[in-house]
Amino acid sequence: MTEPPAEPQAHGVRIDAQPGHATISIDGIPLPPGQVTGYTLQHDVNGGLPLVVLHTRQPEGAAFEGLARVAVGVTDTPADIVAGFLAQIDPAALENAALNREDLGGEKHDLTRAMLSQLADYARGAG
Repeated sequence: MTEPPAEPQAHGVRIDAQPGHATISIDGIPLPPGQVTGYTLQHDVNGGLPLVVLHTRQPEGAAFEGLARVAVGVTDTPADIVAGFLAQIDPAALENAALNREDLGGEKHDLTRAMLSQLADYARGAG
């Protein structure tokens, strides 16, 4: 029977990045120049250790066989985030909130302006 994989170890990571170039060391050992094509650093302050994902350039014929933890992430585009936010808005509540705003004027497009201001308030968690 195969033993379950051990919990992942934490490694010392140093990233010295400038536009167009990054030097990355793991446990004090620099990775070869040109090997890393990008990286993602994610850290939830309350969630413990940061997660660093290194995107590497693999030579032809590289293969891996063995146990690994696999995570698949799908990054939402800004358009996806905005569309999701707008889909949750109750149109009647938005109209009512906009009509009751103190800054609602009587000029052309002021209701639209008030609705956009109300949406911005909702996005900031106000209103």
